[in-house]
Amino acid sequence: MTTLQAGDAAPDFTATIETGETVSLSDYKGKKLVLFFYPKDDTPGCTAEACSLRDNIGALKAAGYEILGVSPDKPAKHTKFITKYELPFSLIADEDKTVMNAYQVWGPKKFMGREYDGVHRTTFLVDENGVIERVITKVKTKAHAAQILED
Repeated sequence: MTTLQAGDAAPDFTATIETGETVSLSDYKGKKLVLFFYPKDDTPGCTAEACSLRDNIGALKAAGYEILGVSPDKPAKHTKFITKYELPFSLIADEDKTVMNAYQVWGPKKFMGREYDGVHRTTFLVDENGVIERVITKVKTKAHAAQILED
């Protein structure tokens, strides 16, 4: 769904994470960032994706990546999700969909013949200068870390 691609400047954002603090893309200047968008905390696919990143945090950090997730869930729900699965990264509570709209991952979806608006599971790999290195639109939830680390 997104038209953003490698070489584009990553859209800037300032958003609230699970602790109530705010984060901005500029906080990651000089670091590589895995910015992953997912539909909902504590669902099978989203849990598999988050746990794949958690289980491979060492390899991702060794490759120079910081990790930040984004979904429309409330901060309290993110806190429960992080605690339950011992996730070593923060999650943006994008309730008003500002970040999702900036990255063009919120929009029409179809499931079982029903159309609705939702999050298109997408991951952006952003370099140290805020430029998109890669966009992953066909996320393999159980092997997402491997997808990120492959060239």
